[in-house]
Amino acid sequence: MAAITAAMVGELRSKTDAPMMECKKALTEADGDMGRAEEILRVKLGGKASKAASRITAEGVVAAYIAGNVGALVEINSETDFVAKNDDFLAMANLAARLVAEKNPLDVDALAKIEHEGKTFDDVRTALIGKIGENMTVRRFQRFETTGKLASYLHGARIGVMVEFEGGDEQVGKDVAMHIAAMKPVALSSEQVPAELIEKERSVAQLKAQEDADKAVAEGKQPQSAEIVAKRIDGSVQKYLKEVSLLNQAFVKNDKQSIEQMLKAANTTVKAFTMYVVGEGIEKKVDDFAAEVAAQMAASKQ
Repeated sequence: MAAITAAMVGELRSKTDAPMMECKKALTEADGDMGRAEEILRVKLGGKASKAASRITAEGVVAAYIAGNVGALVEINSETDFVAKNDDFLAMANLAARLVAEKNPLDVDALAKIEHEGKTFDDVRTALIGKIGENMTVRRFQRFETTGKLASYLHGARIGVMVEFEGGDEQVGKDVAMHIAAMKPVALSSEQVPAELIEKERSVAQLKAQEDADKAVAEGKQPQSAEIVAKRIDGSVQKYLKEVSLLNQAFVKNDKQSIEQMLKAANTTVKAFTMYVVGEGIEKKVDDFAAEVAAQMAASKQ
C-alpha cells in the first residue's frame, strides 16, 4: 500500500477541486495512482450529483450580465441559503449569465451543453455539486438583445431585474430597475396584464360584493343594485391594474408622479423588463426538526 502524503492530497485537490477527505479516500483506493484517483473522484462526484438531483432547490441567486446591447438575467437555485452565498456558486451563476448572453442558448438544456474552458457548463455544475454536496439547478433565464439600452439591478442577489429602454441615461434605467424590484409590477402596461390575473381579481371582487349583499340581507337592509355592484367590481379591477402595471405605478423615488410621467420627463421609453425573485413559485420543503430527531433516536435503538 502506497503512502498517501499531504502533498499528494493537495495536488489532487488542485486538479479536481474536490474536498480534502474525498481526495485522500480516492488516493487510498487508487493506491497512490494520481490518474486513477481522478477517475474515482469523477465517478463519485457524478454519483453525488445524481443523489442530490431529487432534492428541492428553492434558495439560490439571480445573476445579471450586460455587454453593450446584449444582456442576460439568470436564476440558479440551491437547497440552502448558505450555499447561495458560496463564492464558487456565485461564480457559476455569473458564468451562466455570461454564457446566455454570449452564446444565446435556446433553453436550459442547451445552456448545459455550452463549453467553457474545455468543460460544458453542466460539467461545471456537476463538479460543484460533488464538491459541496448540495443540488443546484438552472431554473430559468431571459436574454436581451436590443438596439436601445439595458440596465440591471440586483437586490441582495435574491431579486434581479433587467430593463430594456430607449433614450435617457443609465441612471434612468437603473431607477426603473430598482423601482421594479421594490414594487414588483407584473406587466409594463395595464393592457399587458395576463388575462388570468385579471379574472382572478374580478372573481375576488365578485365574492366580496356577494358577501356584502348577504350581510345587508341578514341585517334587514336593501342590498345594492346590480348596476352599482357591477361598477364596484369594475372599479376594483381597474384599481388592481393600476397597482400592478409598471407605467401606472407611483415612482418610488417621487410618489407625486407615475413611472409613465417620470419617463416622459426624462424622454425615455421602457420597451420591456424581466424580474426574477429567487424561489418564487417553488414549493419549499418544511422540515419537522422534532420528528427528524425522534426518527433518528428510534433508528438508533433498533
